[in-house]
Amino acid sequence: MGLQARRRRGRARSGRIAAGTGRQLHPGVEPAHRPAVRRRAGRPPAASHEPRLPAVLAQATAKTARVSELPSGAAKRRAVREMFDAIAPRYDLVNRIMTLRLDVAWRRRTARELALPPGSLVADLACGTGDFCRELARLGHHRIGFDFSMGMLRAAPAGVGDGAAPLVNADVLELPLADGALDGATCGFALRNLTAISSLLTELARVLRPGGRVGLLEVDSPTNPVLRWGHGLYFGRVVPQIGALLSDRDAYRYLPESVAYLPPPEELIDGLRSAGFDDVRRHKLSAGIAQMITATRG
Repeated sequence: MGLQARRRRGRARSGRIAAGTGRQLHPGVEPAHRPAVRRRAGRPPAASHEPRLPAVLAQATAKTARVSELPSGAAKRRAVREMFDAIAPRYDLVNRIMTLRLDVAWRRRTARELALPPGSLVADLACGTGDFCRELARLGHHRIGFDFSMGMLRAAPAGVGDGAAPLVNADVLELPLADGALDGATCGFALRNLTAISSLLTELARVLRPGGRVGLLEVDSPTNPVLRWGHGLYFGRVVPQIGALLSDRDAYRYLPESVAYLPPPEELIDGLRSAGFDDVRRHKLSAGIAQMITATRG
């Protein structure tokens, strides 16, 4: 074989190896599509004289890059389900530790903000182990939980999934409910794990009666720059370490990264209005580390 042929063969082999690299989201979960941007880019040339991006544009570009590195579509759905099945046994414990139990107060406030009379039928979507269902029970509501992770449903404490508050294994984008069946609905820390947030908003509008209420709870970032820096450090560095110690390292590395899936608050609000909701209100919780959005079905 000639020298040039050997060089061409070496370059082809090198290209195939590079195209196959990439970190799995969770052990045993192989995304169906892994974008080429997963390969680490080299350092920019030292002599580059390109102007620096404005801070806002740079942040937007960074967020877009993070999204492109994460799975999407069917690959995301499969990865998220397997991840939550795996971390279900200690999910509540890790949540309490990493939020210092603030997540309990956030759910309690969101349930109250529905402002529904006792005896209302309220569904918790992506209910996990039934945290929101417990808060709804405190207010005297009939409740039902839906989640596509059987592992999370099985990890629910005794009494949460009984006859009075059934937990159903179902995709929240295709709820097994009749039109207008619900008085209210909640969804906590799950929007970024969905394959299509707009589909959830449309489904909420379908299953809620006119005048029905919805409460969405999600993570957020403080507006104060010092708090935002500290929150980013804690969420991006400390939380994965807590997860590695008590549960699954890969899962709790993904959860901070998954914030990149969340659209800006304005898009969420516009999406609710477009789906048929009125009186859409957004509240920042605990100095902005979480957000609550409530709305009324028109």
